[in-house]
Amino acid sequence: MSGDVTVISGPTAVGKGTVVRALKARHPAVWVSVSATTRPPRPGEVDGEHYWFVSSAAFDELETSDGLLEWAVVHGRDRYGTPSAPVLDALARGERVILEIDLQGARQVKAKLPQARLVFIAPPDWDELVARLVGRGTETAEQRERRLVTARAELAAADEFDHVVVNDEVGRAVDELVDLLGL
Repeated sequence: MSGDVTVISGPTAVGKGTVVRALKARHPAVWVSVSATTRPPRPGEVDGEHYWFVSSAAFDELETSDGLLEWAVVHGRDRYGTPSAPVLDALARGERVILEIDLQGARQVKAKLPQARLVFIAPPDWDELVARLVGRGTETAEQRERRLVTARAELAAADEFDHVVVNDEVGRAVDELVDLLGL
């Protein structure tokens, strides 16, 4: 493997996707993995672009055939995972690979690919994280509460990461990521 792997993780609503999209817009050569999930698409999400939306049976098949680099049950409900083959192919081509995944997945990737760089995206503070989650309006009150419970545990694990980037402003956070990645 001649490529480079960076795992981007952080709590719900911290803006991981926004930061990764902005990084990709500045550096189109960066290869961003598309995760598989059993959750239904949100409005505007496109299968194969935002996620691979798969059935539980299809996810089971990926899991049992060693087709996932990592996977986890997220927020106590839906499964998410990173298909192995596309990531390993990108690394073999020498690509700069970005995985935008949760804490459980980051731990699994680090165990399988010890050379992976782990970057935790943090909110400026708890109140801002809550405001972002409520503001996006994509979850019910019950789902938001479940996500906030998970977010507290994820924030407590930030010291497991190689770098912490505070997403107080997207452009500044991307600048910091660009420096960390040497782009």
